Formats: sequence, structure tokens, C-alpha cells
Amino acid sequence: MRSVDLENISKYIEVPDNARTLLEQCERQTIINLNVRVSGERLLAAKCFVVYHNTARGPAKGGIRLSPRVTLEETVDLAERMTWKTALVKLPFGGGKSGIAIDPSTINTFERINLFHEFVHVNECALTHGSYIPAPDLGSNPLDMAAIYGQTHMLECVTGKPPRVGGLPGRLEATGRGVAYTARTAIEALLERPIEGATVAVQGFGNVGSWAAHFLSAWGARVVALSHVGGGVYEAGGLDVESLIRDFAKASDFSGAPGDLITNDELIALDVDCLIPAAVENVITAETAATVRAALVVEGANGPTTPDGDAFMADRGIYVIPDILANSGGVIASYIEWRKAKSGSITGRDEVFESIDSLIGATFDEISALAAARNLSHRTAAEIAAVEEVVQAMRDRGWI
Repeated sequence: MRSVDLENISKYIEVPDNARTLLEQCERQTIINLNVRVSGERLLAAKCFVVYHNTARGPAKGGIRLSPRVTLEETVDLAERMTWKTALVKLPFGGGKSGIAIDPSTINTFERINLFHEFVHVNECALTHGSYIPAPDLGSNPLDMAAIYGQTHMLECVTGKPPRVGGLPGRLEATGRGVAYTARTAIEALLERPIEGATVAVQGFGNVGSWAAHFLSAWGARVVALSHVGGGVYEAGGLDVESLIRDFAKASDFSGAPGDLITNDELIALDVDCLIPAAVENVITAETAATVRAALVVEGANGPTTPDGDAFMADRGIYVIPDILANSGGVIASYIEWRKAKSGSITGRDEVFESIDSLIGATFDEISALAAARNLSHRTAAEIAAVEEVVQAMRDRGWI
């Protein structure tokens, strides 16, 4: 299943056959055996997938996912989403992604460092020449990116580093900030109500979900439900998000939180203004979409809605803001960090957030205007804008 249906997009804009040929396949798919001896008896062995989907607009940009279940197919899908995401917000990057098939909870800090050193060793040419720029993703973190920098000694070869190691203040919060700002903008523009008092449910309480809840709560939204893989908590009057973030960091669950314990399916079915699926892919299917009562869905995760689920919500008049816009805050911040590394400029946290807000706000206005003018969903409008940007870039490069 492709992240963008080019046949459907071809109904609205010209996508030449030779462009479709290039876009329906990846430029590069590499399978590597990472084998690292970390002690006399201990050998780390893991499959590693490195994918470039399309680099017409710039170097392949995309995080490194660590998961025992990551596959080449998943990595390809995520790399393609990065192509559309960077094109939609007009960053000079293409789409890439890496996956390492290992459970990060089974390796210690020393082993992680050696694993990422080996990742650099087998991808050194791409990293040092700037054709692939990785960042943190599910299972990886800023310290892993620092290990990559430590092997290359090039600040611009990797983003998502700790601020003291050439990283960017605000990068940790950036994806959640983008999701929150998208939700705020959509609530105010589409639901025509202020963010103050708007009800929000967030499914997923990792980095993205927790920061999205943090910002929305700070802006006056009433965050009534939060969840993680084991379930969640609901309080009609609104949750104390900051307390829950602190408590969750210690206990990793909501068992002692004030409010009613709920399942993830119950959270998806809550009667709220805005639902934010910010955990994993394919959680809103045709079956679960039938239970959605939110007026607005903002996709914090990559691919949380299946095509059948999306069509079902469209038929019911539910606004859906797609992932390629809603969670683009992370790659916007990565661009700022990459640019900072090349120029030597100093960029503060507030400036990072202002840049994320500005780019997402302008892009939201653009796709909303297109959606209204042509009676399209926001997803289709966003995909049209992204595909057109990439097709035009391929013309500029002489590829088509």
C-alpha cells in the first residue's frame, strides 16, 4: 500500500507516466547486516534497511527506526512519506528512512554506541557526502545521533543531536509542537471556535503525544483523555497534563491518575472536538472510524488512518488533517538544525517554534484554500500540493 495514490492524484493534476514510474519505486533500497562484537561472547546482529525514495528536491532526509518488527516494506513506506512531507512544507530535502531490526530495550548504552558506530561505518560515504541525513525516530534518541556525529565529526551529517553537541534547542519538542499548532489552527479555522476550552483526546503518550498535549493544554484547550499502548485515562473536566507527564515518566502508566481508566478504542470513540492519533499506524480503520465522534482528526503519527477509515470519515464530514502536514514539525526543526550547522548561526528555542508555526500555518492555509476551491478533503489537497512540488522538481532536474 502506497502512502499516496498517484492514480487518484492524476485526476486533479498532470502526473506524466515517466514521473509515476520514478515515484512508484524507490531510488535505493539497501539491506545491510549490522554485526557488532561488543564483548568476548556478545555479538549484536541486526538487519538494517536504508531507503531513499526520491531525492529530486534534495538529500534523503529521514530518521532511524529501531524496532524488532521493522521491515523493508515499512521503511519504504516511511521514506515515501518523507518525500511528500518535505515537499509539502517546501524544505530542500528528499525522502529517506532507515530501520534497524533490534529491540532497543535489550541493549545497554555501550552497545547502542557501538551499534551506531557500525551504522556509520557501513553508511559512511552517504553520511559524509550529505546524500542521506538521519535523525531520531521510534526507538532512537539524541544520544544515538551524537554517536553518529562522533564518528563523522560533521555537525551537518545528522540532526536531532543534543543541544550541547551541535543540536537545536526545541528539537525534542518540535514534532509535538507541530501537531499541537496544526490542531489549534484547524480548530479555530475549520470548527470556528477558539482553542480555549476546546476538547482534545490524544492517543499515544510518547514524545509526540505528550508534547502535543503539553502545548494544547498551555494554550487553554481541555485535554480530556490521554493513552498509551496499555490504555488511558479520561476526565471530562480536563486532565492535569503536566502532572501526568511527570508521573508517567516514573510509572509508565496511568493507573494512579485521577479520572476514569479507558481503553484506546474507547478514547478513539470519545465525543471531543479534536482527536489526535499520535501512536502507531493503522489505528483508525473502517471499523474504528465508525465509532469516531470527533469533528476533527489531526494525524500525529505516521499513517494512523487506513484508506477505508479515511473514506468512512470523509463520508461522515469529519475533517482529517494528514500526517504529512500535522507531524512535519520535526523535519522543519531538522532543517533549521542542518542549516545552523552549515552557517554557524545560533538559533533559540522560541525561534524554532516560530518557524514551525509559520511554515505549518502557511501550508495549512494553502491546502485549505485548495480543498475549499475544488471541494476536496484536506488529505487530497495536501497530496496534490506535495506531488506537484516533486513533479516540478523532477522537471527542473531534467529527470522527466
